[in-house]
Amino acid sequence: MTENDRIPRVLVVDDEPNIRELVQVALKFHGCSVTTAANGKDALRQAEAGKPDLIVLDVMMPDMDGFEVCRRLRATGNEVPVIFLTARDTSSDTVTGLAIGGDDYVTKPFSVEALVARVRAVLRRASRTTNGEPGPGGSVPLRVADIELDEERWTVHRGGVPVELSPTEFRLLAYLMRHQGRVLTRAQLLEKVWGWDYSGESQIVETYVSYLRRKLDPLGPPLIHTQRGVGYSLRPERQDQAGQDLP
Repeated sequence: MTENDRIPRVLVVDDEPNIRELVQVALKFHGCSVTTAANGKDALRQAEAGKPDLIVLDVMMPDMDGFEVCRRLRATGNEVPVIFLTARDTSSDTVTGLAIGGDDYVTKPFSVEALVARVRAVLRRASRTTNGEPGPGGSVPLRVADIELDEERWTVHRGGVPVELSPTEFRLLAYLMRHQGRVLTRAQLLEKVWGWDYSGESQIVETYVSYLRRKLDPLGPPLIHTQRGVGYSLRPERQDQAGQDLP
């Protein structure tokens, strides 16, 4: 499933036995090594002991919900990719999951094919990050206006001030900076930043653009601009663009 020969390890966490079995069988069929957990505490234990490459994590569990599991993982510095399974198709759940460090979400009831496609995409993306895929220019930092992004050290500064970004926020900003001045469609960003090879839903792009603006805009003029109905571009603000951008 990934670009190398190592079998990816996936931890599936759900309190419903039939869901665990369905996902486990499907992922094993597609080349993954799969372990399962029925609750949040067991998920945290297995995540620490087994070092999975990805976690498929149910949100609604009785002892500890999936959001809390993800929060605790991130609090300990564990950046394992997480795909949430949620029975509630609401924007607030989506935003919460992404904000606490989730990489993707799938709404129940789901098709096995859709879940496998999301797992493939997140594993590909994680593999590229782990292998340190360099941007153009190798270790030379990217610079646009007063933003400097160093892909080798994984640091971002604006006006000399450090900016803390999640791995997904970092990848999105790096891609926008590499293509500064160009309008990039949501489909392009989904493919190049998230690794999805289909158009999918654009809400995840809009959510992460909003996160970046929230962290970068307090430090200087807005640099990420919305082209209505098309996508986004990163460039120094022009007077004729002022006030036209939306989250």
